[in-house]
Amino acid sequence: MTDLVMGIDLGTSYTCVSIIEGDTPIVVPNEWGERTHASVVSFMDDGRVLVGNDGKKQIVTNPENTIYSSKRILGRFYFAEEVRKARGVVPYNLVEGQNNAVNVRVGDMLYSPQEIGAIILKEMRSIVEAHTGQNVRKAVITVPAYFNDTQRQATKDAG
Repeated sequence: MTDLVMGIDLGTSYTCVSIIEGDTPIVVPNEWGERTHASVVSFMDDGRVLVGNDGKKQIVTNPENTIYSSKRILGRFYFAEEVRKARGVVPYNLVEGQNNAVNVRVGDMLYSPQEIGAIILKEMRSIVEAHTGQNVRKAVITVPAYFNDTQRQATKDAG
């Protein structure tokens, strides 16, 4: 039996995950039949972490703890123009970390954009494992053609 490999399109707004079933590629739906999943992570006061479309529902009621569009700052330095723009429009707190890295402050915790991406990727893995009943150990994750080496490495680190 060959290893199950998932393909993930980790998008700025939405993420989807696919596999090959038989000889046919399919985009794997979640338990509600949704084939696209918001690239959103929401940290709740009670300790729960809502990912995807559930997390997106928290943007209005829990904006300072709901992280979205984190791919825009993935692999960038705090002083980068894209990060400066993001700081001006997102309600969550972007702070400078060690070596000019970007971190997201949620309460008293700091998360790197790679850690936020990892939470989203872990959710995609869970969706595939629930769909197939198999463990997933391999993945292919897309990156935009314009990503530089630092951004590509940050995506690998998230994986």
